[in-house]
Amino acid sequence: MAYFTGLVVWITGGGSGIGRSMALEFARQGAHIVVSGRRKDRLEEVAAEIEAMGKRAMVAPCDVTDETVVNATVDRIVGEFGHLDVAIANAGMAVGGRVEKLTTAEWRRQLDVNVIGAVSTARAALPELRKSGGRMVFVASVMAFLCVPGNAAYSASKFAVRAIGLTLAQELKGTGVSCTTIHPGFVESEINQVDNRGHFDPEREDSRPAFLMWKSEKAAKVIVDAVRRRKREYVFSTHGKVGAFVGAHMPGIAHALLSRGGQKK
Repeated sequence: MAYFTGLVVWITGGGSGIGRSMALEFARQGAHIVVSGRRKDRLEEVAAEIEAMGKRAMVAPCDVTDETVVNATVDRIVGEFGHLDVAIANAGMAVGGRVEKLTTAEWRRQLDVNVIGAVSTARAALPELRKSGGRMVFVASVMAFLCVPGNAAYSASKFAVRAIGLTLAQELKGTGVSCTTIHPGFVESEINQVDNRGHFDPEREDSRPAFLMWKSEKAAKVIVDAVRRRKREYVFSTHGKVGAFVGAHMPGIAHALLSRGGQKK
């Protein structure tokens, strides 16, 4: 059903993976779409698919670590459509490596993109969402509940995004604006093809377990439904729910299962 008919949805990180699939799913449900990201060619491909559905699409290249550009993007959206109804802070990357090996620059890059980028997106969008009684959405991760060796920076960023999303939901209560924080399990994407410097390499191996991987189209459907229902927090898939539950309620078991000895280099 066209639950989002006539609404304007802005998605950062909208050129691939979950972002791309969300853009297409929102368009199927009647929305006009703005896609942001750093690779303009990818954004234009998504926009062309949306326009082929008969919906309006706008390409808005945007580096979420640049607050001036993020603010200007919202101004462009309002100038083009007149309103903004859903803003999705989806842009992100994964910095991998053991705590004692990661550089300060790598930590800053991880937090700048995943945390500061998400906050900048929300700060820019919220004045318009207040006008429309809209929806703010953060895409976090099951890693906001569960820590895994070699992923401290990424997990820390997603713990932070979860804290921001839940706090903002409290601060927005009674305003007519909802805040939904999404926690995906393993979903097909290019996140593991981006290195710690933020460079995309299509030949880079994705080490995540293929047998647990959800198609991004399937993930988009459940995310859009959670946004429609204005859920405060939503975890998927089955393995994601199990991981989040164990991480949140059985930390000792999680530690025993996931610990790797300090002798491992």
